[in-house]
Amino acid sequence: MKAHRWFAAALALIACNLFALDSVPKAEYHQRREALAGKLNGGFALLYAAEEPVLDFMPYRQDEDFYYLSGWNEPGAALLVIPAVDAVAETPGTGLGGRAAQAYREILFLPTRNPRMEKYTGPKMDAATSGAAATTGFDEVLPMTELPSVLNKLVSSDRARLRGMWTEKGSPQADATLNFLGATLGVGSLESSGDLAQLIVPIRAIKSSAEIELIRKATNASIAAQRAGMRAIRPGVRERTVAGVEIAKMMQEGCERPSYAPIVGSGPNATTLHYSENSRTMQSGDLVVIDEAGEYSMYASDITRTMPVNGHFTPRQREIYEIVLGAQRAAAAAFVAGKSKINDPLHKSPDSLDTVAFNYINEHGKDLHGQPLGQYMVHGIGHLVGINVHDPWDYSKPLDKGMVFTIEPGLYIPEEHIGIRIEDVFYINSDGHLEDLVSPLPHEASEIESAMRP
Repeated sequence: MKAHRWFAAALALIACNLFALDSVPKAEYHQRREALAGKLNGGFALLYAAEEPVLDFMPYRQDEDFYYLSGWNEPGAALLVIPAVDAVAETPGTGLGGRAAQAYREILFLPTRNPRMEKYTGPKMDAATSGAAATTGFDEVLPMTELPSVLNKLVSSDRARLRGMWTEKGSPQADATLNFLGATLGVGSLESSGDLAQLIVPIRAIKSSAEIELIRKATNASIAAQRAGMRAIRPGVRERTVAGVEIAKMMQEGCERPSYAPIVGSGPNATTLHYSENSRTMQSGDLVVIDEAGEYSMYASDITRTMPVNGHFTPRQREIYEIVLGAQRAAAAAFVAGKSKINDPLHKSPDSLDTVAFNYINEHGKDLHGQPLGQYMVHGIGHLVGINVHDPWDYSKPLDKGMVFTIEPGLYIPEEHIGIRIEDVFYINSDGHLEDLVSPLPHEASEIESAMRP
């Protein structure tokens, strides 16, 4: 029996290593949990892993905040972060009890294994697996069945902590836990003291050197995919054929999945921002917008290029292309760490890169009716990138060192069947300067034409 248990544990660990993603160091996840603890104001945080999908044969993807804090990529788990608190003496004559000091705790709760399901999805770890704490990097690893008991002991010893339980808004598991905890303590339904995701946003926004390396890997794989796509473009080829070529290449380069649904829009489809049907057959004279990138070990990239289907821009296509490229470069040149913002829908703020690009476009070109082209720039100029291709951020705030974001001006002129978008991923380094992670991919119109040649 002992040998059988050892073999099962070893099998689980081997399976985890076979399918493990590249990762930041375990110590970094611990630092993130401690940083979160410092924002909880004496409360505590409870997060749940993403649920395992029904057997639809799609790969499992972890909840982003859960992964950011844990690095754990299996379903059914929970994460509890309890900040340290100082002791409080009982107040004589008030009926108010004291509070014992509480050391910092972080606990990963793992579900009971399901051998039948594991035949379909592969072996999983549980709290009884040998070396679980070392493998996960957590101070404590407990069975999921212990979570109610730990929570009850925590709030029973200090009822004030009932008002300091942070969970993710809209999480059905968290709502069920709050209802159960309230019932067992006889206080009725409970509410989370705040949306935990909002506390994590500013922590996630600043990328560590290890995170930057993963984003570089995602970007390099995506650059290779875009180059493969450029070589596959020609009249008579269907849009989804090129999408498939790029997906195959990015996965060959180590990505586990595309970081968003591929966009390959040719001709009139190039003027639809998030066109995703990819069903049209490309024709000579068309432009084709390809917005496609991969995800490497949970970290995304985001790249867009625009090509002439027959390999040669017309004079008008080249004119609009160079205006869009000029707008991207003007926005990058105007960036100042700690001051510049990304988007301003009204194009009024001088600190917005959106405004810089909009003004450049208006100053450098006209439509067929002699009107400035800014009216055809119909989306914001960028967004943060990280574990999500659109990492969360409060865009009323400026960008600063350590952030990763896109600059992606675009012009979409349906009357001319011209849609052009150029999108690169930029990293704000420790000096506050921008580093274009997509710099090896062609930018100039002539470079695009050269890259398309067999």
